[in-house]
Amino acid sequence: MNGSERAAPRRRPRRLVVVVSILAAIAVAAGVVAVLWRNSGAHEASTREAEERFGAQSSTLPAAPRVLRPPAGVYMYRGTGTEHLSLPPKSQDQGPRMPATITHRADGCWTFRIDYNSAHWQTWVYCPRDGGLVERGGETFERWDFVFTTYDSTSTFTCDPPSVAIRATMHAGDRWQQRCTGTSSGTKGTATTAGPYTFVGEERLTIGGTALAAYHFRQERTIGGSQTGTQTSELWFAVKDGLPLRNERDQTVHTDTPIGSSTYTEHGSFELTSLTPQR
Repeated sequence: MNGSERAAPRRRPRRLVVVVSILAAIAVAAGVVAVLWRNSGAHEASTREAEERFGAQSSTLPAAPRVLRPPAGVYMYRGTGTEHLSLPPKSQDQGPRMPATITHRADGCWTFRIDYNSAHWQTWVYCPRDGGLVERGGETFERWDFVFTTYDSTSTFTCDPPSVAIRATMHAGDRWQQRCTGTSSGTKGTATTAGPYTFVGEERLTIGGTALAAYHFRQERTIGGSQTGTQTSELWFAVKDGLPLRNERDQTVHTDTPIGSSTYTEHGSFELTSLTPQR
């Protein structure tokens, strides 16, 4: 056996060591990315941020009899929920602390905003009208952290004419239609959400040890246009002033993206912990 033939066996172990080292490095990198992927994203919403935001926006209109407008302030809700994207696959939790603000507007309407987590909030604009309450629209913001990049989305919806949320006179089983249209950043076109809204009846809820009368509604909506899907919500408002007391919801939305069709699903609930605002 000549010299070159004797040297060959010595090179193979070195090549094997290099290959094993590369594979080990890839495995470690993949593990780090997996940990970052799991740990990235939303966390519990901040009460302090809600208080600062309210302080910058606050205005107070006087209480008026038979006007469905709750006191302005920062309210605390407790809840739970999950939100999930199919593409890229990612999930985020909601709650358990969900601070909310009610701000009064110069036109007599009021805005209810709740933070489900640090990366997802939603608003509704309500207006007292003829002894009842109508919804003029609202916004939803979400942020998704994919480790190497983040994606922000803001959806703005308008109900024109305003959707009736509470009638001055109604009976259990009464049903009427609601319809709103809107756009979402990053998605071309307009989406429409419409469907029946049913007054289930008047019920008694206990909030922070206090029992009070509440209106219970069931909202069913179909989404069409630039996005498609369905929404189902159970809503409770205080009979006295329209304060949102409880919310239970399920939502599925399909959106076409540059990398394919992505499905968003959300299941969650929240309930007020005290009738007295924190500030």
